[in-house]
Amino acid sequence: MRRLLPLLSTKPHAGGRSALTCRYRCGDACFQEVPNTSDNEYAGDIIAGALSRRSMVRATAVVTVAAAAGTAAVAASGGGGQAHAAPAALPDRRGGHGRTDGARGLRFAPVAPNVRDKVTIPTGYGQNVVIRWGDPILRGAPAFKADRQSAKAQAGQFGYNNDFLSLLPLRGERGRQVLVANHEYTDEMLMFRNYDPENPTREQVEIAWAAHGLSVVVVQEERGNGRLTPVTRHHLNRRLTATSLFEVTGPAAGSPLLRTSADRSGVRVRGTLNNCAGGTTPWGTTLHGEENFNQYFANGTSETDKRYGIADGPTERKWERFDRRFDVAREPNESHRFGWVVELDPYDPDFTPRKRTALGRFKHEAAQPRLTADGRPVVYMGDDERFDYFYKFVSSKRMKQGNSRAAREHNRTLLDEGTLYVAKLSGDSPQDVDGTGKLPNDGEFDGSGVWIPLATGDVSHVPGMTADEVYVFTRIAGDKVGATKMDRPEDVEPSPRTGRVYVALTNNTDRGKPGKPGADESNPRNGNKHGQILELAENWDDPAGDGFAWRLFLVAGDPKDPSTYFAGFPKERVSPISCPDNVAFDPHGNLWISTDGNKLGTHDGLFGVAVHGERRGELKQFLTVPTGAETCGPVIQDRRVLVAVQHPGEVDGATVEKPASTWPDGPGRLVRPSVVAVWRKDGGPIGV
Repeated sequence: MRRLLPLLSTKPHAGGRSALTCRYRCGDACFQEVPNTSDNEYAGDIIAGALSRRSMVRATAVVTVAAAAGTAAVAASGGGGQAHAAPAALPDRRGGHGRTDGARGLRFAPVAPNVRDKVTIPTGYGQNVVIRWGDPILRGAPAFKADRQSAKAQAGQFGYNNDFLSLLPLRGERGRQVLVANHEYTDEMLMFRNYDPENPTREQVEIAWAAHGLSVVVVQEERGNGRLTPVTRHHLNRRLTATSLFEVTGPAAGSPLLRTSADRSGVRVRGTLNNCAGGTTPWGTTLHGEENFNQYFANGTSETDKRYGIADGPTERKWERFDRRFDVAREPNESHRFGWVVELDPYDPDFTPRKRTALGRFKHEAAQPRLTADGRPVVYMGDDERFDYFYKFVSSKRMKQGNSRAAREHNRTLLDEGTLYVAKLSGDSPQDVDGTGKLPNDGEFDGSGVWIPLATGDVSHVPGMTADEVYVFTRIAGDKVGATKMDRPEDVEPSPRTGRVYVALTNNTDRGKPGKPGADESNPRNGNKHGQILELAENWDDPAGDGFAWRLFLVAGDPKDPSTYFAGFPKERVSPISCPDNVAFDPHGNLWISTDGNKLGTHDGLFGVAVHGERRGELKQFLTVPTGAETCGPVIQDRRVLVAVQHPGEVDGATVEKPASTWPDGPGRLVRPSVVAVWRKDGGPIGV
């Protein structure tokens, strides 16, 4: 059995995270053996050698002409074959840079990198803490008291470590919106005074169960500014926890692989765990990715357990002492019931959330849909693990317009029928990637790819695996069909304007280590600490298609570092950025990026970057978060920016008794993860 790192370990942690963060959020995943031991080619290995040399002028001409024509054909994959066709057109990255006021939506004075224990925002902007961990949201829930916590109280209060956020309109109630939040994990060292990690009490464990999950809370906006405050006891307010009832739907529902002694039907699960990023559907529901679920389960022994990172000994949290379902030796199928995308209807407090098996089981960072031309949803998803895969799901059913009961009932079934795919990338660049991040001679890191089908309904496309096995052991299905190993694909977001898909690849410091893949065109730096963002365009702009083009839009780090790249924009005019994690779009079509684990020595933050026009690649920092915190869940509205400040004060050695941060309430008060709203003081639109 491998022991976890001690709290005061001085060993450097992946992506700049503290040992405390690695310990409680993902079970020190970056210091475990990589679960993917398949011999599939790595993104760089297959990309690094195939490109014909072409000049930058020719590249520009090809891309521009293709974009104008809107044409690119691709051959069918034939269950895993290579595409043999011109890639889809990506938008032209070049153009003049004469203006100095910034792209529309990004006209603010960038915040300088800093290490302040506060949320720092641009001049002329205001902010407020919308809601904190422990704030009551349900009728009868008490006010938060740090030394008088209880599981019953927490089940009616806002949960811990808010991550993904969605802010939805509320018809008929002027100035009100519905806020939905993920609560990824708990950090008991920062929650409980005198916490003993070797001997947690039942009450502490049950509080942690209640602090996981999801929150739905109606918020009221203040007239004349962007301030938001929670509307307590609203009938839509809701808490879903690690013990709430969830329904399993889709092709694997009822599978013997999902049955347990407590649920012999295989369709009813207690709880959702480690909900990281997510998505908002065009039909008004929210999607929530169950990510590092493996850390909650003890005593894994099988090869499938190992492939999903379930350790062969006790867990850090010791939950298996209090509920047998967290002991794989006693309940071998319980872990199979986590690692899904959960769909929630925030407008229906009686709706039982559903775990959508058609979207596959892995460490879901996020799930964000777009629609095909005929109205079928396509969901893009990343598996947040070193050397794992990137997926999409194409529904076979069309969305119904409107808000009638019949339309809503129909749309709640859209993610249960369709085809699940995994991505295989290939290259068209010269072999001149040397591990330093130097651009290839053609001026871009780029290539093409194909979507390999894994399963459609109860039909498996993977030799040797049933459909049930494909859905429950999706990683293994990806191994078998030769999917491309990638560097921790986290949040994924299609542009609502262009349909281009942006994938945050946070980092991979294992790149280039002995026995590990070295640098390649899609991962151009050895010892990659800072990450990159990949831009993908479906062939024919058809999200249901089976081929795509890709290129690196941004290679993160200090702009003074020659290995960085900002879509060709002058690097002396951009903000430094490290470890991109969550992404979102503003009303002007700009991409906003939140970071996790900044390796530049300053705090994490939120950044906006233009993805089209003459300012393409211009990146500006909008805010920074307090000591030890990660920036999560950005929502960018016309007159408001919303961020989830996750795990503030989570620094090695920090405890309740020895806090590393005093945010948000000042000295002598418990540090509390919170949601923050930012707006222009003059009431104008953001960045205009």
